[in-house]
Amino acid sequence: MSGAGPRTVICLLRHDLRYHDSQVLHWAQNNADYIIPLYCFDPRQYLRTYYYGFPKTGPHRLKFLLESVKDLRQTLKKKGSNLVVRKGNPEDVVHDLITQLGTVAAVAFHEEVTKEELDVEKALQRVCAQHGVKIQTFWASTLYHRDDLPFSHISRLPDVYTQFRKAVEAQAKVRPTVQMADQLKPLAPGVEDGCIPVPEEFGQKDPLTDPRTAFPCSGGETQALMRLQHYFWDTNLVASYKETRNGLIGIDYSTKFAPWLALGCISPRYIYEQIRKYEKERTANQSTYWVIFELLWRDYFRFVALKYGTRIFLLKGLQDKEVPWKKDPKLLDAWKEGRTGVPFVDANMRELAATGFMSNRGRQNVASFLTKDLGLDWRMGAEWFEYLLVDYDVCSNYGNWLYSAGIGNDPRENRKFNMIKQGLDYDSNGDYVRLWVPEIQCVKGGEIHTLWALSNADLSEAGIALGETYPLPVVLAREWSRHIKQRPNKRDHPPRGRKDPSDTPRQHKDRGVDFYFSRNKDLS
Repeated sequence: MSGAGPRTVICLLRHDLRYHDSQVLHWAQNNADYIIPLYCFDPRQYLRTYYYGFPKTGPHRLKFLLESVKDLRQTLKKKGSNLVVRKGNPEDVVHDLITQLGTVAAVAFHEEVTKEELDVEKALQRVCAQHGVKIQTFWASTLYHRDDLPFSHISRLPDVYTQFRKAVEAQAKVRPTVQMADQLKPLAPGVEDGCIPVPEEFGQKDPLTDPRTAFPCSGGETQALMRLQHYFWDTNLVASYKETRNGLIGIDYSTKFAPWLALGCISPRYIYEQIRKYEKERTANQSTYWVIFELLWRDYFRFVALKYGTRIFLLKGLQDKEVPWKKDPKLLDAWKEGRTGVPFVDANMRELAATGFMSNRGRQNVASFLTKDLGLDWRMGAEWFEYLLVDYDVCSNYGNWLYSAGIGNDPRENRKFNMIKQGLDYDSNGDYVRLWVPEIQCVKGGEIHTLWALSNADLSEAGIALGETYPLPVVLAREWSRHIKQRPNKRDHPPRGRKDPSDTPRQHKDRGVDFYFSRNKDLS
């Protein structure tokens, strides 16, 4: 740009689809005459995953993304602006806008940490350098700012979460959210807003909402803020979050913030401020702290990705560890399709396929089953989750899979979940399995987790022919047998309808955040 005419700033939005606490829009408001909030549907994000060729973006996440883009457009219109939408590589779209307008003084965006996003940033830098346009970047994806971490360099980031958490909590502060203007500077003249695409343009169909889903929510900042209002202020559910978060059925056993956080529809700093406000005005307990605790996990995985770069995607993981992973397509298909013959695994995998969502408890179990019971390449699971999860976040997804595979952060040697014990612990009456695996729903109580241990008469009474109407287990782990003996006798089954199916058994309610940090918990 040359001359002293009006200044235009392009704000490239990616995983920051919100108006509140938007440092990019806030900066542009103070440094431009015209602002172009821009979202690009990058065709590279709708190709295939790197190793196993699954679609990169599945129908549920695409639907959620389209809803989020539509919602942000409506919000910006109310602010006197609009969201400019294009299909194309961001660097090409930005180049075209700079050339068309001749008034672009800067391109602003929030920084990312993983390769594909960093490649876009490098391409943008080249385009802007060619045109003499300034690049202005911000760090806004985490609760704690990168520059406020109490480590001299990212290479000094601890490889154990607890060490990271204690250091950050003791030595760092969360920055306040930025206060946004009531009205945003207008679009530059001559810029068309563009059409928001439909799923068919990506070769997909708009998925139907399964009535069983635990996440019947829409994308967008508006819905995200409504969810927080509901979970915190309208119902006080946040005050019992630590006791309910291992649930499996229904929307309110956990915050369900993750899908909105993944697209930046809600700011982690805003959640933090609302928690602190709630603690001041209502109550402060382990549950309110636990929301912050898990936001810190999200931070940690992002900083781990910043530290290790592309190593988070490599077979040997962060530890450069040789593991004889298998690549059995039949076993993988059984896992993907919920046909392993292990009901707790199958229920979770079917929920994922049907809704794009799975509980935290379920994710830990199906990941352990794939890596430890089946011994399959962990990247198969990571890429399948990348395809299907509505809340897919590259850093959290790969960080969790590395952890589960025992080649990530703070691993325990041979750490493995016992599918039967986990099923009996967290779905003791089998209600969750019955919900998602209806062909075995006539089996009563917890016996549904161990069909292969039932007598032929019991199976016949339930209308089940193993190997025909429901698969035989693709694997039988030795440690499962010790829990089959715990099955109650038929006359000991509790009366039907007496128990809320989303309840977590009393003796398991106060377990720690699962396999991430409990050193002594018996998982087998």
